[in-house]
Amino acid sequence: MKLRNKRLAREKITLQHVAEKAGVSPITVSRALREPGKVSETLREMILQIVDEMGYVPDLAARTLARGSSGFIGVLVPSLSHAAVLSVVRGIEERVRGSDYSIQYANTHYDLAEEIAKIRLFSAQRPAGIILAGVEDHGSMEALMREAGCPIVQTVDVSFPLSEFAVAIDHRSAARAATRHMLSQGYRRFALIGGGNDFRVRQRQMGYCEAMRDAGLYDEQLVIWEDTPPSPRLGSRLARRFIEAVPDADGVLCHSDDVALGVIFEAQRLGIRIPEDFGICGFNDLDFASVTEPPLTTVRIPRFEMGYRAADMLITLASGNKVEEKIVNLDYQFVERQTTRRLRSPVAI
Repeated sequence: MKLRNKRLAREKITLQHVAEKAGVSPITVSRALREPGKVSETLREMILQIVDEMGYVPDLAARTLARGSSGFIGVLVPSLSHAAVLSVVRGIEERVRGSDYSIQYANTHYDLAEEIAKIRLFSAQRPAGIILAGVEDHGSMEALMREAGCPIVQTVDVSFPLSEFAVAIDHRSAARAATRHMLSQGYRRFALIGGGNDFRVRQRQMGYCEAMRDAGLYDEQLVIWEDTPPSPRLGSRLARRFIEAVPDADGVLCHSDDVALGVIFEAQRLGIRIPEDFGICGFNDLDFASVTEPPLTTVRIPRFEMGYRAADMLITLASGNKVEEKIVNLDYQFVERQTTRRLRSPVAI
């Protein structure tokens, strides 16, 4: 026995070695490690103890050959510091934790060239699947996505054309709802301001423009945008530009809450009363939105659920199973707080 143990110590411990010591088949050991719910708790505990004692480490290269993928899920994000993105990431990680998959992130920094390079890098490593949590220019990536050779689930927007699988909201509809709320509260010369150039930004712009045209109030001067990542600094700068250019300005709808935060600061610096003279609405309902002064009206997006369900869908597809819904349209929620005035008799729109 001692000679055998010494021989095993010099060799790489395999699944077969673990199975022999446990007195079960290699398939049973694999199930205990990958799908613990399919074996009894007693047997699973015994196998895990043997795995620890023998120092067994799964052979990822062999696993890749066996199932045709590397077992990692690629997640493409525009930022790893923005709170809205991190909420989606937490949902993804919660679902992947305890599964047979790992995660590799690619941060594109809102840069199209990086976006293309990272997708090519993912595809070359034969991932189990890819989650698109942000894309700047889907047209430049269409061919790359077709050639990826793995399932792709996106959390960009329900109408995003690049992938047949999605867990997202309708950003165009959400922006229309926010715009109509501003109109119902009596605001008329309010701008849409923000930064970035991804699909979500463009959909929100379309929703705003549609609602303003329906009200007969659309003015291209009221769409103020920079191809810059969203931030309070950007919000402050764009708010001042808008207020100086449009003397009768009475509000803004922002692409994101961090932009809205900058607008609040700038309005306070200029001595503008919120919400009496100037209404502000954000997007995302980030953690700070309820504690700004005054508290920020915004659109709440179920970001954690979005990430969790996208990862769940991808794991299902990567396992060779079908999903009941290819496009999951999650509900957004309009959260009215104190940066938009509450009229006793809302204006009909």
